[in-house]
Amino acid sequence: MPNVEDLINKVLEYNSQADVSLIRRVYEFAAQAHKGQMRISGDPFLKHPVEVSLILARMKMDISSIVAGLLHDTLEDSLITNEDIADKFGQDIADLVEGLTKISKVEFMSKEEKQAENFRKMIISMGKDIRVILIKLADRLHNMRTLEPLPQNKQKRIAEETLEIYAPIANRLGIGWMKVELEDLALRYLKSDVYADLTQKVALKKAESDKYIEEVIDIMRQNLKSYGLKAGVYGRTKHFFSIYLKMENQGIPFEDIYDLTGIRIITDTKVNCYAILGLIHSLWTPVPGRFKDFIGVPKSNMYQSLHTTVIGPKGHRIEFQIRTDEMHRIAEEGIAAHWKYKDRGRIDTKDNQIYNWLRQMIEWQKDLVDSKQLMDSIKVDLFPDVVYVFTPKGDVKELIRGATPVDLAFAIHTEIGNRCVGAKVNGKIVPLRYNLKSGDTVEIITNPNHVPSKDWLKFVKTPRARAKLKHIIKVEERIRSLDIGRKILEKEFQRIGVSLSAMTKSEGLGELFSEFSVKDLEELNVLVGYGKVSPKQIIRRLFPDKVEKEELKEKEAPRKARVPGGVKVKGIDDILLHFSKCCSPVPGDKIIGYITRGRGISIHSSNCPNIDELDYDKERLVSVEWDVSELATYPVKISVSTIDRPGVLANVSASITSSAANISHADISTTEDKKAILNFVIDIRDLSHLQQVIQKIEQINGVIQVRRIMGR
Repeated sequence: MPNVEDLINKVLEYNSQADVSLIRRVYEFAAQAHKGQMRISGDPFLKHPVEVSLILARMKMDISSIVAGLLHDTLEDSLITNEDIADKFGQDIADLVEGLTKISKVEFMSKEEKQAENFRKMIISMGKDIRVILIKLADRLHNMRTLEPLPQNKQKRIAEETLEIYAPIANRLGIGWMKVELEDLALRYLKSDVYADLTQKVALKKAESDKYIEEVIDIMRQNLKSYGLKAGVYGRTKHFFSIYLKMENQGIPFEDIYDLTGIRIITDTKVNCYAILGLIHSLWTPVPGRFKDFIGVPKSNMYQSLHTTVIGPKGHRIEFQIRTDEMHRIAEEGIAAHWKYKDRGRIDTKDNQIYNWLRQMIEWQKDLVDSKQLMDSIKVDLFPDVVYVFTPKGDVKELIRGATPVDLAFAIHTEIGNRCVGAKVNGKIVPLRYNLKSGDTVEIITNPNHVPSKDWLKFVKTPRARAKLKHIIKVEERIRSLDIGRKILEKEFQRIGVSLSAMTKSEGLGELFSEFSVKDLEELNVLVGYGKVSPKQIIRRLFPDKVEKEELKEKEAPRKARVPGGVKVKGIDDILLHFSKCCSPVPGDKIIGYITRGRGISIHSSNCPNIDELDYDKERLVSVEWDVSELATYPVKISVSTIDRPGVLANVSASITSSAANISHADISTTEDKKAILNFVIDIRDLSHLQQVIQKIEQINGVIQVRRIMGR
């Protein structure tokens, strides 16, 4: 088991001025806190925090992070408080430990809403101090290294969340070596048979591939020397997870993978990188489409390198990576290579791409109220398939594949996105839903008076654009609802001879605000504009003397809206109601109400496709339930597919009418494969009645399928 001296020696390798006494004091404190505690493996619990701190030392983290690693489980697993840690070791360390404790029980495979909300907490913690997530990554890495003693179901759960969340975050933060190890460990537990097979096959092929790589390295070293290019040449082996992905994505067996190993060349200047690339291409034929310049266009996690694949000696493909020493350090250490902290962990640079990504995460968590939407958006961003486009000024923008000019507009600036009216790609006008391609030069056309369209939500791809669009649409909806609500109230109050100023002075106004859960008159106007509160409800409570006796009696009765259509609308009186024609709900269907503008409440089936498109406008959805009479009937669309033969329409129509259902519309069409499609609108009592009708039709000879039509 590693001890405190091992940790101190590791820290002194990169920080000779480290506060060694602080590390010793914290170690003793942690040892006392975890005294007598054991891990499932049988190891003393203290081994885990020491190993976590050793991983942080490998990342060359600051002393506060190192000692926070030693303390990261103390608040959960002992009687120690955050105040105890602050008193003994300072507020900076206490804040780190508290941040870790808040996200320590994040389980991404738990219930969806809970996991999404926990993920939001992680993003917020990252925003406060990014060291929190780096310590959490180190904690997860050691837990993955010691996963063996756990039950198989826990192994798989932890491995899956590691592969889904932690490895991509490590990649996004630029910590390449950690991302690779997390992926390989996850594969070991998720696909144990595949992992065992790969390790065996790679080991058998290693001797052969090592010999080949050494031959290529010798050729490169000789040529570099003859051209006076100073560089180190190293062999590298692909990690197991990347081999597995290649086999899966390309559908090829292990035996057909010829680039298990590659070569990395590290030099001193950017100019030399391109010179070495030219040398490689002069020695061997490059494979078309396999050259990538991540120096000219760095990845979003700050990764820079030249990648090329060539047909090397003996006709084998071999991949080269060419980079400078500084680029290599960033490729391995990521955010930790840019350690510029002040004021307890805030990154002291605004041109840092990782900082910008993190800031974007924080913006999303503010704009997206729904935690699941937030998590879905961030998952998209953690697994990007990217394109690179140019602005007219030559700036490079990275977007996910399938992105549109609207996505680019919001990537440049929120106001550019809000005012976007068109786009030119490579000098030509294109539709706003056009899918951008790498290398496109894109000019965004704006109009200062333009407002974004709801239709954009149907084609934008980036989480940022979706979040900003939903936010601005909600703001615009609120502004419109405020104006409509104010006008409705003014008109209604004028009708009863009361001024709005009298309303604002009413003694019952405070109680009214409490009843409708609003803070002020503006919020009340918004509810009126949305249709969630009617003017009569307000008048009854503030000016009952202005209401007729019948309405006063209604005030005393339970607030229950019975409407002619057989639906009870919770909490809303005196509202126009109609059934949506797109899904034609019937009693027995789960239903929901949508407050329209000027047409009252539209009743939809809960699984109506049109309702799914209203996720940005949830404030206008209201709870409703059936309250039917025995005499009421409801129109429903059904489609009957049959063999095309004489009398088929008459047979089906007779079956419907014999089931006590009225036919209000019918049409027939035929297909090329000699089938007849009969579409009906029938009036039925409820879902059970509809099922009876369908079952009776299905018994007719020649009927192939009967289905209810939902959606337009």
